[in-house]
Amino acid sequence: MRRREFVIIPIGALGGSLLRSLAEPLDRIARVEVANALATLPLRFFTAAEARIVTAACERVFPRDEQGPGATDAGVVVYIDRQLAGPYGRDKYRYTKPPFGPSSAEHGYQGAENPRALYRNGIRQLGAFDTMPVTEQIAALKAIEKTPFFALLRAHTLEGMFCDPVHGGNENLSGWKMVGFPGPLMDYRAHVDAHYGEAWRPAPKSLEQVTGRRFAPWEEERG
Repeated sequence: MRRREFVIIPIGALGGSLLRSLAEPLDRIARVEVANALATLPLRFFTAAEARIVTAACERVFPRDEQGPGATDAGVVVYIDRQLAGPYGRDKYRYTKPPFGPSSAEHGYQGAENPRALYRNGIRQLGAFDTMPVTEQIAALKAIEKTPFFALLRAHTLEGMFCDPVHGGNENLSGWKMVGFPGPLMDYRAHVDAHYGEAWRPAPKSLEQVTGRRFAPWEEERG
């Protein structure tokens, strides 16, 4: 087992669901260091250096602005890290026999590399991305925007922004709050009469909050 590595994220993204989503015994989680509003959390797949690059790249894909939080605020890198560490990352569910190569868009990705390899090679191409000025970061991503790695990075950034927090992203429901999504509510019957004729937007609730139950995310599957 390699030496434990960590990622630093804004303390505002440190919700209880994020700690639980790491699926590690609490005694394996490093102390949370609250200094300059940052928190230190363990990684499953990325090295600390890789996580910094991915965090910076995701922030360019979905940056914080006056409309709301960005990928860093939502803990998107944790979502991606746990996906790559699970069965999806090693292509457990994709047909991976040759031939490999370009195909029509409706067929999707047809390459030989699994998501883990796509990220590792893509991160290597980005170099010291996390230390570049924003203008250079944007240029670097534009240079690879037609690659399978960028397509995956963009898709994962959006997934991490708007998934249920049980999967490690959308911390504090920041993505749902931004777009006004109430969460996986089963029905609204109890609210129709109470709010009839008025604008009403409920505060979002996660699946765990709606059901009152704890769930193990699918990416915890082993084997």
